[in-house]
Amino acid sequence: MDLVPVVGPAARDSHRHGRGLMAVRVVIAGGSGYLGRALASAARARGAEVVVLTRSPRPGAAHRQVGWDGRSPGPWTAELEGEDVRVANLAGRLVDCRPTAANIAELRSSRVEATSALVAASRQASRPVRHWLQASTTAIWSDGGHARLTESSPVPDVPPGLPQMTGVAAPWEAAVTGAHAEHLRILRTSIVLGGHSPVLSRLMLPVRLGLGGPIAGGRQWFSWIHLADWLTMACAALGLEETVTLPDGVLVAAAPHPVTNAELMAGMRRALRRPAWAPPTPAPLLRAAAVVLRTDPALASTGRHATSERLEGTGFTFRHPHLDGALAALHEPAGPARPAGHH
Repeated sequence: MDLVPVVGPAARDSHRHGRGLMAVRVVIAGGSGYLGRALASAARARGAEVVVLTRSPRPGAAHRQVGWDGRSPGPWTAELEGEDVRVANLAGRLVDCRPTAANIAELRSSRVEATSALVAASRQASRPVRHWLQASTTAIWSDGGHARLTESSPVPDVPPGLPQMTGVAAPWEAAVTGAHAEHLRILRTSIVLGGHSPVLSRLMLPVRLGLGGPIAGGRQWFSWIHLADWLTMACAALGLEETVTLPDGVLVAAAPHPVTNAELMAGMRRALRRPAWAPPTPAPLLRAAAVVLRTDPALASTGRHATSERLEGTGFTFRHPHLDGALAALHEPAGPARPAGHH
C-alpha cells in the first residue's frame, strides 16, 4: 500500500525517536463506533494514516477499512507490520442492553476475543507496536458508593462487583497481557459527553420530556469526561500529542470534578433551559422503564467517584473540568471547524 510522509505531531514523534520522516499508521479496532469515529478523525488530523478494523467494511468510508471477525488473526494482521504502527483497541458490544446472562457473556466475549486477537497479531509482527491504547471503563469498580476511586484503587471481585461491569471490564483488561508493544496504556473511561452521542441522548431524553429529576435517589456519583478531553487523552496514549506524555499502565479518563446524579440532572435542565425543579424518577419506575427501553437500570442507579492521580506532570490539561461548562459547550452554536481535541 502507498504511505504518505507524515507531518504534524506524529512526524515529530518519529524524529524524536531517531526514525526519520515516515508514515505513522494508527490501527483502530472498534473504529466504526461513536468514539472510534471521533478518534479516527482526530488521529488523521494529527498526521496519521488511519486503518479501521471492522466486521462490515463500507465502501467510501472516511477512513480505510479492513475486515476482521473480531475473534482471530487473519489477513488483517498485515496492518500491524510497519516502521511505526500504533493500536487503539475500542472493540466491544455496546453496554446499553438488558443484563441477562447471554448479554453479559456477549459483552465480555466481544471484548476479550477482540483483544486476544490483537495481542496474537502483535506477537506475530516483526516489530512491536509503538503505542497501544487499550480501552476500559471506570465501571470496572461497579457501584463505587462514596469511595474516592483512582488508578490505585483495588478492583472488586465478582461478586461484590457486578457481572455486567467488573465481570466484563476485568477480563477485558487482563486480555491485553502479553501485547508486543513498546508503550501500553489502559484508559478506564468514564461516561463520555459528546454531541449526538448515544449516551448523552439517553441522558437528555427525560429532560426533554419534562421530567429529568434525580434518578433512584440521586446520590450516586457520576464520573464523566467531555469528548474533546477524551480525544486529547486518547491521542496522547497513542503518542500523537506532542505536549502530553502519559505514563504506561492504567489511567482514569474522567474529569476532575464528578457530580452526583441529582447535580447531573440539574445541570442538564440548566443546559436545556428547563425549569429548575423536575419530578424525580424513583428506583421502581427506573426498573420498569429499563424493561421497556431494553437497557440496564444499573447504568443509572449505580455510580463511581473516579478521578486520575496520574495525570499531574504529564502536560495534560482539561479543557472542560466542570460539568456546566462541558454541557454548555455541547449546546452552543457550532463555530469554525478545527481538529477535535486540539488546544
